Amino acid sequence: MATSSSDDFSVFVLASDLGIDARPFLTNKEREQNQENPEPENWHDCCQDFISDEDFSDLDLLQFFTLQGSDKSGNRVFRIVGKYFPAQVVSGERLKKYIFHKICSELPEGPLCIVYKHSTVQKEDNSPGVTILRWIYEELPAGIKDRLQTVYFIHPGLRSRLVFATLGRFFLSGGLYWKIKYVSRLQYLWEDIKKGEIEIPEFVQNHDNILENRPLTDYGIEPDPFHLSEMPMTAYSFGRYEERWSSREFAS
Repeated sequence: MATSSSDDFSVFVLASDLGIDARPFLTNKEREQNQENPEPENWHDCCQDFISDEDFSDLDLLQFFTLQGSDKSGNRVFRIVGKYFPAQVVSGERLKKYIFHKICSELPEGPLCIVYKHSTVQKEDNSPGVTILRWIYEELPAGIKDRLQTVYFIHPGLRSRLVFATLGRFFLSGGLYWKIKYVSRLQYLWEDIKKGEIEIPEFVQNHDNILENRPLTDYGIEPDPFHLSEMPMTAYSFGRYEERWSSREFAS
């Protein structure tokens, strides 16, 4: 039987796709060298890759996606005004580039939140579609998604509530579904954000006043579609006129 010598060695065969730490297989000398001269870690800020040289001045003028103040938790606010977005003329690809450019070039370090104003949004004119919005969110860097704390959904309509209630868990991943906070009135928004931190367009305030006077509108029910309640009351004068003529006929 052959005897072993000092020249014997062992061979470890590892599959290339296994994530195994090779440091236990190093010799003592190699371990000491590795500890004395560790390789520097090179961190790559992937968000910088999304800063585009494209001219977005036309979209900036629309003011549908702007960085504003902070909420009471210290999260920086990105305000989105749905009515300002021209969905029919801006492609989903350009919208994604613009959002990434704004976030990566303007957002400072720290957590953030989104205040989305859904007031008077028309699906055909202002909505890019749930699929495109989901695609944009999924393409965001993981660090940005982790920093997103809350999405304040202002004036959600009945259709929006139904879509997110039934399909939200399938379309929205990464915990985004649980970050959405529905805000039916502006007065409830001030519980989380101080007045003056974000700009409220006049039409949003007017829509809020309408909902306050006709709360069934929240659920897609228009109790007075012809606005008859705003017409002057004339029934009493007509009734008195008819009563006067009836008295004359009776007297004659």
